[in-house]
Amino acid sequence: MSVDSTTTAPAQPGTDASGAPPGGGRHLGVALFVIAAAQLMVVLDNTITNIALPAIQTDLGVSDANLAWIVNSYALAFGGLMLLGGKAGDLFGRRRMFQAGIIVFTLASLLGGLAPNEGLLIGARILQGVGAAFAAPSALALITTTFPAGKPRNTAMGVYAAMAGVGATVGLLLGGVLTDALDWRWVFFVNIPIGLAVLVGTRTLVEAERHTGRLDVPGAITGTGGLIALVYGITRGGEHGWTNGLTLASFATAAVLLSVFLVLQARVAEPMMPLRVFKDRSRSGSYVTMLFIGAGLFATFYFLTLYLQLILGYSAVKTGFAYLPFSVGMAAAAAVSSKLVAYLAPRLIAGPGLLVGACGMFLFATVDTDSSYATHLVPAMFVTALGLGMSFVPLTLGAVNGVAHQDTGIASALLNTAQQIGGALGLAILTTVSTSAADDKLPQAASALYRGLATKDFPLVAKAQDAVTHGYTMAFAAAGVMFLAGLAVTFLAINAGKQQHSEGAVHVHMG
Repeated sequence: MSVDSTTTAPAQPGTDASGAPPGGGRHLGVALFVIAAAQLMVVLDNTITNIALPAIQTDLGVSDANLAWIVNSYALAFGGLMLLGGKAGDLFGRRRMFQAGIIVFTLASLLGGLAPNEGLLIGARILQGVGAAFAAPSALALITTTFPAGKPRNTAMGVYAAMAGVGATVGLLLGGVLTDALDWRWVFFVNIPIGLAVLVGTRTLVEAERHTGRLDVPGAITGTGGLIALVYGITRGGEHGWTNGLTLASFATAAVLLSVFLVLQARVAEPMMPLRVFKDRSRSGSYVTMLFIGAGLFATFYFLTLYLQLILGYSAVKTGFAYLPFSVGMAAAAAVSSKLVAYLAPRLIAGPGLLVGACGMFLFATVDTDSSYATHLVPAMFVTALGLGMSFVPLTLGAVNGVAHQDTGIASALLNTAQQIGGALGLAILTTVSTSAADDKLPQAASALYRGLATKDFPLVAKAQDAVTHGYTMAFAAAGVMFLAGLAVTFLAINAGKQQHSEGAVHVHMG
């Protein structure tokens, strides 16, 4: 059967009956640039600091334990508060919340670039995550109010999905160039002109009607706190053992907080995450699949960056440029899949895409200490990117198709939340896998590598590089398994059919 997945909103001031700004293409083009630039900015900040971490550590004297939190604090604030950001957009206006999020993000970027110590830098990263959490869900929701249903909206969705996929690669590229050419602080300063340009262009975006209600602050506290405790428990378990007292306490705290969160969502009148959103089988499948994609994708960038720098000896800028095949493959595949969604069911696009992505990860799992970039890494990057790029668009569309109009912000926020939380959990899990595998071959392999490099003990360096590389390959293989798990969910749960456009409405055939 087919169900109309669009909800006609009353025309807003300055719009026509289709909900698009008058003036057509020019205004829609600016609106698309604004949304794409904002999405790129908040997504690339997941990775732009990765390559700059050694320079940050040297300049600010950051401890090894706190270095990871420069990355994790952003991802957890971003993912943990995105549901609240989506609800705030529904209640107070999506364009208004989008603007507020960009303002917070831009100011936090300025503070991060000026930070004199690790404490203030981590605080600025948390603020960046808060800003991103309010901007990102509103960006996707604004597509449905600004772009008419049909080709314009599908094109906008395709660009949005491409930014979500390519943003991580662009972050690595920019991080390398800015760190080598200027200074690590410019990985934060670069957001300021982009943020200001986005703010100027937000007047082209079409606001939807607001809804009555209240923010679920207890839900935000318990949900975000539970996720932070869970990620911390996984990370600490890998470092200090799974029976460590603080590790067990973290898992217990996570279990209690997340249980309370689910109870609150089922009982409160205005839940942050309405459980009714999960009643649609395809939508729930899209969220779970995106969780697995985030888990594998974030860890891939992390381990591949370490492999390129620590094993192959690449500089920061060379590492950034080494990711270009990934960026090209991701963008090309997203462009193709945005057209295929009108002709094929989502699972027939995302499923094969995940299988191709898993094959790419298993190619990565065969690297050794002297693998060729051109003949080994480039094919692996391109294959992985093609597969994941094919998956992003149908999953993005599946997250918002058929959702009730008042839940559009929440539905889109859940997709981003799944990717961010999946990334945080995946990185914690796969880091444990990698460290354990490396230490099985050489105790404290990573420390031995740094010690060997510092003392020019080349036999030790060679032995440590072999052990560390073995750990990376195990992580790549585990990431491939995560993509295969996403493939299984795609075929078992996502049952939406191809989209057809008739008189501006989007129809989804179920079956």
